[in-house]
Amino acid sequence: MNMDNNRVKILATVGPSCNNKKSLQKMLDLGVNAFRVNMSHGTKKQKTDKIKLIKTLKDKWGMSPCILADLAGPKIRIEKINCNPNLSEKDILTISNDPNLKENNDILVTQGFQFTDISEGAKILINDGRTSLIVEDKISPNTLKCSVVVGGLVEDRKGVNFPGISLDIPTISDQDKDDLIMSLNEGVDWIALSFVRSAEDYKKIKKIMTEQNIHLPVMAKIEKWEAIQNLDSIVESFDALMVARGDLGVEIPETRVPLLQKKIIETSNSKGKPVIIATQFLENMVENPFPTRAEVSDIANAIYDGADGLLVTGETAVGKYPLKVIEILQNVIKDNENVNLFYGNYLPEEVTKTAEGISHAVSQVSKNLKISAIVTMTHSGGTARMISRHRPKSPIIALTPFKNIARQMSILWGVNAIVVGKYKDIDEIPALCRKVLDEKKLIKDGELFIFTGGVPMNVAGTTNYLSIQKK
Repeated sequence: MNMDNNRVKILATVGPSCNNKKSLQKMLDLGVNAFRVNMSHGTKKQKTDKIKLIKTLKDKWGMSPCILADLAGPKIRIEKINCNPNLSEKDILTISNDPNLKENNDILVTQGFQFTDISEGAKILINDGRTSLIVEDKISPNTLKCSVVVGGLVEDRKGVNFPGISLDIPTISDQDKDDLIMSLNEGVDWIALSFVRSAEDYKKIKKIMTEQNIHLPVMAKIEKWEAIQNLDSIVESFDALMVARGDLGVEIPETRVPLLQKKIIETSNSKGKPVIIATQFLENMVENPFPTRAEVSDIANAIYDGADGLLVTGETAVGKYPLKVIEILQNVIKDNENVNLFYGNYLPEEVTKTAEGISHAVSQVSKNLKISAIVTMTHSGGTARMISRHRPKSPIIALTPFKNIARQMSILWGVNAIVVGKYKDIDEIPALCRKVLDEKKLIKDGELFIFTGGVPMNVAGTTNYLSIQKK
């Protein structure tokens, strides 16, 4: 097949190191499937300029790449330090978001939330856990008395995590709402919601989309301890998941992160939901041109676990070698994704819908026969997602009349999305498939391919047939 796309997808964060058309186009040419715009940083204009810049890029099919808008979420940061910033072990101080607090020995954090349930031995972690405090007493819903366990220098705007403490905090801040509406109007393809805690968070972001009459798929970022407790319902509700290992590794013991990564991937795979792994894949390459062997092993293990995609953040956003980072990711993926550890290993425990049955059958047929490609006609992307779920060895070619759906499918494992002209009759589909396969030189004459679709046409979720054809 003339299909050089990876099955495992690459997502890259746009930042100062690559925020120009030449660098981004080169990254796209090297294998990036989607670009992430981090809504935590920059002015509204700077964010919209990034989105508009990405839209000027073109992939090998002549299509602009997928854009993931990553909302900041309710991140809590230090706002003011009213004590010696060099904390020492056993120091006593208060953590509060009450601006009227008159204590001289306190640290003020982001306002707008309250402390509710506090587990025994609950900790407060500052700057990704470099400084650690333990809660001694709850003075009020806004103030906690703490003692220092691990000292260190604390600074303004550093992040603060509260593992073991339930927070009454809005899922979507005013900034998030503004960024979401801007992203919808600018035509991004996916929304990532940070610090998801429950399935109810999905309803809140969908409500805003309904008000704007623009609906996009939403990715839940798993980085809170509450999200682990509610994992099954979150997977059911959201359209995709991201394992955000940075904050997750602060919220829970770091030693548990590898096992939870496997659990989240397995749960997502079982429900047919895309899952992206993020953070510190190539951290060494922020400053150095080569990865460590441990980083290469980390990437390979995420591939073996069954991840749909891998996201690099600081490596491309602020690192010195953004292009080299993509080259390394591409090489590691190519050398490790073709092992037979996972092909066909993600079959559902039961098939309850016709479309699921067709997708299951496609995977089995492609495994038993020498099928060169699986071609699916889709209006919503749902069929491609269900086929991708089964991890077939044959490449998946998803044809759709809609550019936005094609871009949304670009993060799905093994899916190559191509925009085609609209068709009026089901009888046109085999000829249309052959035309695309021929024009793109995807398979050779005489090779077999499967195509799937649905009757009635133009209705999402009606996949109900498959056909084996010879080119």
